[in-house]
Amino acid sequence: MRKTTLVAAGAALVLTLTACGGNSGTAEPAAAGNQTQANGGGGLLASPFTDAIQLASASKQGTEKSKSAKFTMEGSAAGQTISATGAMAFDGANTTFSMTSTAAGETTEMRMVDKVMYIKLPADQQKQMGTDKSWAKISADGTDPVSQALGASLSQSAEQSDPSKMLDQISKAGRIISSDQTELNGEQVNHYKVELDIAKAVDQFTGQLPAATRDKVADMLKGKDIKIPAELWLNKDNLPVQVTMDQGPMMQALGAPAGDSKFTMKYTDWGTQVDVTAPPADQVVDLGELMKKAGR
Repeated sequence: MRKTTLVAAGAALVLTLTACGGNSGTAEPAAAGNQTQANGGGGLLASPFTDAIQLASASKQGTEKSKSAKFTMEGSAAGQTISATGAMAFDGANTTFSMTSTAAGETTEMRMVDKVMYIKLPADQQKQMGTDKSWAKISADGTDPVSQALGASLSQSAEQSDPSKMLDQISKAGRIISSDQTELNGEQVNHYKVELDIAKAVDQFTGQLPAATRDKVADMLKGKDIKIPAELWLNKDNLPVQVTMDQGPMMQALGAPAGDSKFTMKYTDWGTQVDVTAPPADQVVDLGELMKKAGR
C-alpha cells in the first residue's frame, strides 16, 4: 500500500459519511406547506410530503426509533471512485460502525468505536511501515498531525452520518422540487427530488473539513448561487432506503472537475443489531506515530 493510502482511507471515510449526512447549521427553514397523508403508519404507503420541514420531521422520527441500519455506498470524489459496505448504529457523537471501503483501487476495513477510528493494515503495508501491528488508529482528540488533520473530521462525520441529518439539511436549506410514488427493489416508496441552497447553509457543507481549511472553503463558497440536487426514496415508515446527492456544483466552485462528487447511499435492515468492538489493544498502533516513524 502506498504511503498516502492510510490518509486516503480516512478521507474516503469522510466522503462516504458525507454522502448521507451533513453538519446541522442555523440556516433558515424552508417555507412550510400543506401536507395530507393517507393511512399514515400501518402497512400502506402515505402520500408524499409537500413540505421539507414535515418530510424531515417524519423521517427523523423513524430513524431515531430504528437507531441502526446496514448500508452500501457508491460514488466518486476528488477523481476517485469510492464504494463501501457496512453497518452503523446511530448515536450522535457515540455513533459506531464497521465498514469495508474501496478507494483508489485499494480495499480497507475500518471500525469506529468510542470515537476512535481503526484502520486495518494489510500485511504488505505492515512491512513497509515497519510494524507488526495489524490495526492503526486515529483518535478524535489526538495531538499528532494525522489525528489533528483527520480525527475531528472523522468524529464529526460519524456523528452526522445519521441520514436524518441530511433531512435536517433539507428542512433548513432546501425545498422539495417534485415527488411521486414508485417501486424500488420490490418495495413501494415515496420518491422526492430536492434542491439544497448552499448560500443558506455554507456551514453545513463544510462541517466535515479539517479546521485549517474550513474557513478558506467557506469564503470560496460565500455569496455564490450554488444549488445541490438530491433524491430520496422513503418507505412506508418514512425510513430512507436510498439517497443520492450530487455535490458536483459545489466542488466545481472549488475548482474540481465537472461531474465530480456524486453519491448513492442505500439502507437496509433498519433496526438491525450492530455490534462493533475495538481490535485487541496489542494489535493496534497509533497512526500518527506510525507515519512519523516511517518518515511519511
